[in-house]
Amino acid sequence: MAILEVKNIRKKFDDIEVLKGIDFSLEKGQALSIIGSSGSGKTTLLRCLNFLETPDEGVIKVNDEILFDSSDPLTRSESQIRKKRLHFGLVFQSFNLFPQYTALENVMLAPKLAAKEKRNKKSDDIYEHGSKLLDIYHDAHELLKQVGLSDRMNNYPHQLSGGQQQRVAIARALILKPDILCFDEPTSALDPELTGEVLKVIRGLSEKNYTMIIVTHEMEFARDVANHVIFMDGGVICEQGNPRELFENPKEERTKQFLIRYKN
Repeated sequence: MAILEVKNIRKKFDDIEVLKGIDFSLEKGQALSIIGSSGSGKTTLLRCLNFLETPDEGVIKVNDEILFDSSDPLTRSESQIRKKRLHFGLVFQSFNLFPQYTALENVMLAPKLAAKEKRNKKSDDIYEHGSKLLDIYHDAHELLKQVGLSDRMNNYPHQLSGGQQQRVAIARALILKPDILCFDEPTSALDPELTGEVLKVIRGLSEKNYTMIIVTHEMEFARDVANHVIFMDGGVICEQGNPRELFENPKEERTKQFLIRYKN
């Protein structure tokens, strides 16, 4: 059964239609790569899924729960949108770490704020709150270890390389236990020599069957790490399918042109 169902997602900015009716589904444990030229709508689609942008039309379902339906105004409320975002973890192109916090503190920040908010609503006593903070510390510690940063937990962002900062950002997204982890060009801000360490972490997550959507310009990585690939162009899905079949034997002329350009 699909963990994510996306139907007829459309999005305009002024008079420019960026998404022109996007349909796809994603199975639990599946890694989906989305490829395409700049301006094809890849990042806008990811932002719509994370509710950083509100689609103009369409339906988004996670685990059979309707998170967004353009025909239902209740799914557009700000309070509902905040809850919906918890289904998705997003790793941005830029790392967006807080410079005043260590790597460990950056990873712990969001769940600590959530625990504080819950305590302020009187739903936790001091002992429950303390226990939750300890759990958050242990989770953050383990996640930083998982992304290969056990010796950098107390470093501040300016003391870390770009690749290390991006790995902190991945751990920060994972600590909220999202249903779907999304990556928006996770290596685009990195020097080529640092790209490999981030791709290695994402590959490891794929091998552990994390459900992921990866917008990437790394064609070889998109082919090798994903279970399914979508090629977007001009706000539509031109072609999708098994990665090796799509890369080795694309059916659509536009896909062929795009892949030839990258091979050359």
